[in-house]
Amino acid sequence: MTPEPDDPALAIDEAPAGRAGTLGAAGNGATPGGPGSDGPGGAGAPDTPRTSRWLREGIIVVVVAVLVAVLLRTFVVQTFFIPSGSMEPTLKVGDRILVNKLSYHLHGVGRGDIVVFSRPPAENCGGPEVNDLVKRVIGLPGETLSLSGGDVYVDGRRLDESWLPASEQGQTRPGPGGTLYSLQHAYKVPANDYFVMGDNRTDSCDSRYWGPISKSLIVGKVEMRVWPFSSITFF
Repeated sequence: MTPEPDDPALAIDEAPAGRAGTLGAAGNGATPGGPGSDGPGGAGAPDTPRTSRWLREGIIVVVVAVLVAVLLRTFVVQTFFIPSGSMEPTLKVGDRILVNKLSYHLHGVGRGDIVVFSRPPAENCGGPEVNDLVKRVIGLPGETLSLSGGDVYVDGRRLDESWLPASEQGQTRPGPGGTLYSLQHAYKVPANDYFVMGDNRTDSCDSRYWGPISKSLIVGKVEMRVWPFSSITFF
């Protein structure tokens, strides 16, 4: 389990839980020489082969269930925990999210998608290092991003960020100077890279600080918030 960073939001991997039970049956037998013993009118010896078969079948069921859970977690879906506020108000501290790992094997990354990705090599926002982060895709490969009046512009057109409350729009500021990707000036996203930002634009360490991310770093697409139950949401 990775330490919880102050920012960026990120995701502490939660392994799926499961309980394995054993299955068995006891055979009924008789004491030799007593009622029900072998011989005329006897019930016969304990049904050991049947008991062993049930036990083997129970073990197989448990093993298969564990393998399916591991395969699902590795290749299909995984849950993550949000420990910081860089994606507020969309994702809050303590939320659990479900990530679809197959999504981008079936279609491309879309603008506005919320994605979990492995920590970029250049990420250096302070606090404990984390393995995975979560942000929203703002710029696609080959697009030119710029800022004006707190708004994001893509290829000269103002970006409609309707996924944010009206009060949170128009709050985007450039990152620290000295880099091409801070958005202090127009920036063209390289091929196969994606420019990501946290929804909490005034308190998010993102691509404005450490640059775009490669598609190879993307773990998957956030499909829904699964916890708390009162705030289950599909994205």
